[in-house]
Amino acid sequence: MMDWAYLFEISLTGLASGGLYALAALAFVMVYKATRVVNIAIGEILMVGAYLFFTFSASLALPLWLAIPAAVLCCGLLGAVIERTIIRPLLGEPPISVFMVTVGLASVLVGLVEMIWTADQRRLPDFMPTQPIMIGEAFLAPKIFWGAVIAVVFIAAVLLVLRFWRGGVALRATASDQAAAYSMGINVPRVFSLAWVVSAMIAAVSGIIVGSIGGISSSMGVFGLSVLVVVIVGGLDSVLGALLGGLFIGLIEALAGAYLGGEYKLLSTFIMLVIVLMIRPYGLFGTREIERL
Repeated sequence: MMDWAYLFEISLTGLASGGLYALAALAFVMVYKATRVVNIAIGEILMVGAYLFFTFSASLALPLWLAIPAAVLCCGLLGAVIERTIIRPLLGEPPISVFMVTVGLASVLVGLVEMIWTADQRRLPDFMPTQPIMIGEAFLAPKIFWGAVIAVVFIAAVLLVLRFWRGGVALRATASDQAAAYSMGINVPRVFSLAWVVSAMIAAVSGIIVGSIGGISSSMGVFGLSVLVVVIVGGLDSVLGALLGGLFIGLIEALAGAYLGGEYKLLSTFIMLVIVLMIRPYGLFGTREIERL
């Protein structure tokens, strides 16, 4: 017989984990929507954000209220440097060229992390409550619960900023139509930089949360594979797709891990990816592009 209480508990855990996927997926979509660059190094940027937090909080002994913003701002600066020195010179080049550059960037970031911090796994200072979370009779790990809460709050804040801030309006206009944005006097290259900065800062927050739950290491970039599945399933240029896709993939992983075994978690997400692409090649909420020949 089906244990409904156990299913409910697993589903809650999956949805909470999906919130973390959604936050990282938002960072991916932010860059793609504005610049049409598939940033395969999003997992490694996330990793750098976590290591910067470790440096500020553990090595330099800064208070948490200062270490977290410092790590996020430094990661935003890294995003600006990447865009200005690596991505902008490739404007107008074939998309595959830019894609391969981000693949190389991922390897470079892993190498730099291992040179500076070594490949040893480390623990981040605890900054989330540790009291058990009970929802009805279902138990939810406190770090996963509070990590999901932080992710939801941060996602809402980012969406509000993009909706009402002038820079957010410019970013949305550029994402909608670059030529029209140019004609309206928007500095499109500056918007490209803004997209990379905001994306890197979101990734840093995601990395800090993920690292606080499972520790940090130079292999954290693997998290980016699940994020890539999320954005492809949801739609590369869809913010709504990133959010709902994160919840969906988190739920699928949790159910597969609970009922089939941990080794099937990643396999199940890629099977779901293939199914979705066979039905909707542009993702569940992605823009369907039609080219006339």
